[in-house]
Amino acid sequence: MDTLLACAIVAVCIGPQVAAIDPNRGKDLWEAKCIGCHSLDANRVGPLHRGVFGRKAGTAPGFSYSAAVRNAGFVWDEARLEQWLAGPARFLPGSRMGFSVADPADRADIIAYLKSVPAR
Repeated sequence: MDTLLACAIVAVCIGPQVAAIDPNRGKDLWEAKCIGCHSLDANRVGPLHRGVFGRKAGTAPGFSYSAAVRNAGFVWDEARLEQWLAGPARFLPGSRMGFSVADPADRADIIAYLKSVPAR
């Protein structure tokens, strides 16, 4: 087998390399895309984001949630935030968030940033 063919086979079998998840890039993305409605420490148009990991959906103190989020019955984790950011209305019909993050790498980095934010 010639070298070029072997390299092509390896490239097809391995597939594209996935970029490393970067919470620092996630912070920049969060500040560019999310800060218009959210804060880490205060409710705004959307609920505060500090401590979102491990928090039951719909329970940030003092925020008025839609019934869909208030009654969701789950705890926020990576998988649920991924689905939420990809399409909130699809994930939880009746929710009020109309913004989504189209790029899977951007979602992964934003989620990594939110996970890295220390609870108070």
